[in-house]
Amino acid sequence: MGSFIGHILPGTLFLLVGAWHIWGSVVRYVSKPKTFRVQVWNPVPGFDGRLKHLELYVVSIGAFIDLCVELLFATHLRFFVGGVLNTTYFNNFEHSGMLLMFFIYGIVALLSEKTRCLPLPNSALCLIAATAFCAEYLLFYFHSTAHKGLEGYYHVLLAFLIGLCIISAIAGALLPTSFPADLCNGIAITLQGIWFYQTAFVLYGPMLPSGCRLRDSNITCHSKESEVRGELLANFQLFVAVLAVLVGTVASYGLAASRYGNCEELAINSGSIR
Repeated sequence: MGSFIGHILPGTLFLLVGAWHIWGSVVRYVSKPKTFRVQVWNPVPGFDGRLKHLELYVVSIGAFIDLCVELLFATHLRFFVGGVLNTTYFNNFEHSGMLLMFFIYGIVALLSEKTRCLPLPNSALCLIAATAFCAEYLLFYFHSTAHKGLEGYYHVLLAFLIGLCIISAIAGALLPTSFPADLCNGIAITLQGIWFYQTAFVLYGPMLPSGCRLRDSNITCHSKESEVRGELLANFQLFVAVLAVLVGTVASYGLAASRYGNCEELAINSGSIR
């Protein structure tokens, strides 16, 4: 993933799934607030049910394609050198392990939903998703490339967002009727996707801060002041991303309430909360 395309591919996957999760969560809540249940994935309505499991296919196929890029294309199939594992591609092997977890989650969810051989409750699927996020968190926390400086700071913020995905997924399993837990999971996944994009454009694209440069796949800054300025810029970018997602979530709720909302149930439910 230490490249522009290596961050764009997973970022696109997380962004699409996260945005769809937010929309699905608010639609399910405003239409039936009394019977709301947390869902780790959201079906696509219409089309005679042909696209019902589209989200799970996107996760499975997207993770598999990214896995092939990391494990087969990036390594040129040079897994071993002199009978031992090729240390040059440890970075790619780690990324492949993380992507394999998301691929397994997608396949298990599909088997659970489309067959009778692996019937799992939604809470179990939430925990499997949390396990995949845990693998991702451990990857970025204990990374063999030992990210330092500005690059390390962007990955620390990414690990923080992944931690939110873990917490919200576990909360969904423990609180199966909680709308906030379900909504927070979609928000966290969306933010993670946005941050992958932000990392790609800043560290490996045209938005690299002044005083820093990319050389031999490493980010170096000419001075400590340039590095600090880059970190402050990262803080501001994360704030903008959070603000944009929150505004989008509120707008989605308003749109869903106007189109699909059960006004009586929503009024009763909001009254009981007060």
